[in-house]
Amino acid sequence: MMELLEAIHARRSYRGHYLPDAVPREDLRKIMEAALAAPSGCNLQTTSVIAVDDPALMRDIAAIVKKPWIASAPAGICVLAREQIGPRGVSYHVQDYAAAIENALLAITALGYESCWLEGYVTYVDGIGRAIADRLGVPDSLRLVAYLPVGKAAEAGERKEKRPFEDRAWFNSYQAPEMR
Repeated sequence: MMELLEAIHARRSYRGHYLPDAVPREDLRKIMEAALAAPSGCNLQTTSVIAVDDPALMRDIAAIVKKPWIASAPAGICVLAREQIGPRGVSYHVQDYAAAIENALLAITALGYESCWLEGYVTYVDGIGRAIADRLGVPDSLRLVAYLPVGKAAEAGERKEKRPFEDRAWFNSYQAPEMR
């Protein structure tokens, strides 16, 4: 398994087709454990996850999502969130699930798989998230906020280039990046 910093720099959003090779449950469990190990505001632990590896369920999810490359993924991680007001009068569920997703994506990369963080499309288009949640028996008290397909890449792909470090990070004070 690759080291953490290698996984951070190797992670990418993969929107290609996947090989049909099954993802072992042991690996799916590692991915879910990584997600659940993420920090949580006020330790309310508002994020839950469901790993899907049943081929019939994967076909159903692909039919709901309607993205051709999703249909080839042998497994997926559904990320669920529960909005809960904490002691300071706010809910940190968005931060909680975002941290959980990043941990899951890094675990996916470290284990040699590919994925893509599908959130806006799943949560805001045609009730996709609720349709997947209903198919998986998720109660109305939880919202399916993201879907992560998981599998080995069948196609070559590349990591999108990031803007230079100097344009986005500084020491001790903000420094306007040069116009490029």
